[in-house]
Amino acid sequence: MTDRPAPITSGTDWVYAAIVVAAGLFFGLTNQYHLWTLDENGFSVLSERLPYWDFTNLWAGSKMALDGNAAALFDAETYRAALRAMLSPLLPDQEWSYPPSMALVGAPLAQLPIFPAYLVWTFGTIACLYFALKPLRLPFVVHIAAAVSPAVLVNTVFGQNGALTGALLIGGLLIVQKRPILAGVLFGLLTIKPHLGILVPVCLIASHNWRAFGSASVTSVLVFLATGLAFGFDTWPMFLANTGPLMTAILEAPYPQPYHANAITVFIGARSIGASLSVAYAAQMAAAFTAALFVIWLWRPSNPVDHRMRVLLTATLAIVATPYGYSYDAIPLCVAVAFLFVTVPKPPVTFLAFVWLSPLAIHLLHQQGIGFGILFPISLCVWMGIRCLREARSAQSPAAADEATRSERSQIVAAELR
Repeated sequence: MTDRPAPITSGTDWVYAAIVVAAGLFFGLTNQYHLWTLDENGFSVLSERLPYWDFTNLWAGSKMALDGNAAALFDAETYRAALRAMLSPLLPDQEWSYPPSMALVGAPLAQLPIFPAYLVWTFGTIACLYFALKPLRLPFVVHIAAAVSPAVLVNTVFGQNGALTGALLIGGLLIVQKRPILAGVLFGLLTIKPHLGILVPVCLIASHNWRAFGSASVTSVLVFLATGLAFGFDTWPMFLANTGPLMTAILEAPYPQPYHANAITVFIGARSIGASLSVAYAAQMAAAFTAALFVIWLWRPSNPVDHRMRVLLTATLAIVATPYGYSYDAIPLCVAVAFLFVTVPKPPVTFLAFVWLSPLAIHLLHQQGIGFGILFPISLCVWMGIRCLREARSAQSPAAADEATRSERSQIVAAELR
């Protein structure tokens, strides 16, 4: 099915949406204000660390790699000592939690002082997201709202890479039918955060898009080789031997931990109600398996569902499928809400408003001992999934009726011939 013109949303809904968007901007920018309110040590009163927050890892870690000290990224104590020597002796414990290929992304930024590098990173990745959303053909004001949504603002507070990874995932899926080679390149670059692309191979195999699959594979290999040539091929086994177990230990730590405050995964949701590790893993695996099955149906070549709906549901399901998901990864949720608001007749505006604002509120739920931020992406996936099923059924009904009519006519002709 081709993209269709967006239905007209009522004036009342537009007013309601404007209020919700304004509320998101207010609270998001308020967080920015507190982030950049500094104490006597130069630490943010919001984060109790440098205001660049997680960007310090990308900038400093890439600088270490460029200086020939990439091995420090994969030894927590050495890395922390180097960070404190570079930035502040009072810096709290931090870890490098990325594949070594992430240092390729940070290498140009590491040539700059940290503050201008942070500005380039923040506004540059938002610009990437803005252009990646172009194929959605959203009204300009809605497009802008999606690019500065609550999830994007949370991402900027954390100095994280959610805008970049969201651009790679959503942008690649949007163009994969018409420009499979370029889409594959974007998917290959997404290996800097591989858990967010967990459903991409499922999409490509289900849709028989072997050109995109091949392009993604070649790009991934090139990223691997470029990283090895730049920083040493031993960085990959060090990553597997050290960072992998470290991230597993962080994931499996008893609930609650400070970093759980912004978690949106089935795994953390299960842990928040006292589930054992085995039960939490089983719940996460069930969620991932269910998401993969639905993605297989979504991406069949014969499926008539609107491609834009297919893409945004898949990107949201990716959050459900991964055990590593945080509020700054929730950009697909907000983009999906913006799309649904202008394309669905009589959109459920109150429900969409809650999902839109959820990245700003998930930490408040965790503070009350409610670790079910994952219910926001799950509920949106269920709503979108039901709509996709109905759309597919209604699109196939006329074809089924035509087939039945042809069969009936054939039987009549055969009877007359006899």
